[in-house]
Amino acid sequence: VVERGPGAVYAAFVLMEELLDKMKLLSYEEEALRRHNMRPLSRCSSPAPSGTGRLWGRVGGGSRHYFALPTNPGEQFFMFCTLAAWLITKAGRRFEQPQEYDDPNAIISKILSELRSFGRPVDFPPSKLKAGYGEQACYVLDCLAEEALKYSGFSWKRPVYPTDELEEEEITEDDKELTLNKLEEDVAEEESDNEEDFIDLNVLKAQTYRLDVKDSTKQEEILQSTTDAAEWNLEVERVLPQLKVTVRTDNKDWRIHVDQMHQHKDGIESSLKETRGYLDKFHNEISRTLEKISSREKYINSQLEHLVQEYRSAQALLSEAKEKYQEGSGGVTERIRVLSEITELLEKVKQETEEKGSSMTDGTPLVRIKQALTKLKQETIQMDIQIGVMEHTLLQSKLKEKSNMTRDMHAAVIPEASIGAY
Repeated sequence: VVERGPGAVYAAFVLMEELLDKMKLLSYEEEALRRHNMRPLSRCSSPAPSGTGRLWGRVGGGSRHYFALPTNPGEQFFMFCTLAAWLITKAGRRFEQPQEYDDPNAIISKILSELRSFGRPVDFPPSKLKAGYGEQACYVLDCLAEEALKYSGFSWKRPVYPTDELEEEEITEDDKELTLNKLEEDVAEEESDNEEDFIDLNVLKAQTYRLDVKDSTKQEEILQSTTDAAEWNLEVERVLPQLKVTVRTDNKDWRIHVDQMHQHKDGIESSLKETRGYLDKFHNEISRTLEKISSREKYINSQLEHLVQEYRSAQALLSEAKEKYQEGSGGVTERIRVLSEITELLEKVKQETEEKGSSMTDGTPLVRIKQALTKLKQETIQMDIQIGVMEHTLLQSKLKEKSNMTRDMHAAVIPEASIGAY
């Protein structure tokens, strides 16, 4: 198992930001979201398209980390499937847009099969994609976005940084205040001017001679001052604020960073000298303690070796006894089962015996027989009556039939006689 660092928790956020940039390069807002009436991932949520209420719920985007944080599994899964299908089609493959009644497992298997066909490894179970968020969902969409960019012929180039001219900051200066930056600029300008100009020694000597002559004349003039002391003090007070130098510290200056680094280095070295002694002391104490523990363990092992052998033999005997106990307990269980079956048979036999005994001593069957005989007699009488009625009816029908036959016979003979008479 590959151990992951503490920063692996935030891998989904990094993947999501890269994915959003790649989809913007592919114009996902115009081609994918507007077609399905959805808003971009960096805006507020919007309702789902018509006909997708039951499976997908409401669709939208919460932030740039939409697929990295759980908000609504239904809408996130719909957004994931929609973007995955669009990216696969952008990569040159045919892929049907997921519908309301499609099986989520089937959709996920199709997306993963397309991802494997691009040569991308899939080392996680498909159930991780059902929630529609997480590192796996960001990974799948990021791989599909890369394949779509490759198919469209897009290639990453080195960034070209714009050369912005550094504008001089306009510092609102007080008339009575002079900043250190202005002083440094003035000094630098003077040095550059001095370096650019060529100096002639003869001209410099003539200038110094004239200056010395003027200074000597000025010194003779100011031997006796005519300036009022009060006016002088007022002039000093007026000029004094302009001679004040204020140093404005800039935290972005590299010199301050270097000074801080040197200060921290000195502090670390001074602290390390003090703590190294304690650490060496702790190391020596721990090493001595470990040596003592190892020696004590060896001594204890040597002293208790025979007891360990006895313990092992006792363990072997205990295991044998457990095996015998298990065998015996198995036989006892079988016998208990047979006993329960025999007990059930015995209970049945007892119940049948009790029923037969109660029926032998009880007069209820005799009473039932008498009642049955009485009922049979009544039924026999009724049957005799019915038989007599039937015999009488049969006799009447026979007599009637006989009288009809004789009448027919007389009717047939009489006409013959009348015919002979005429």
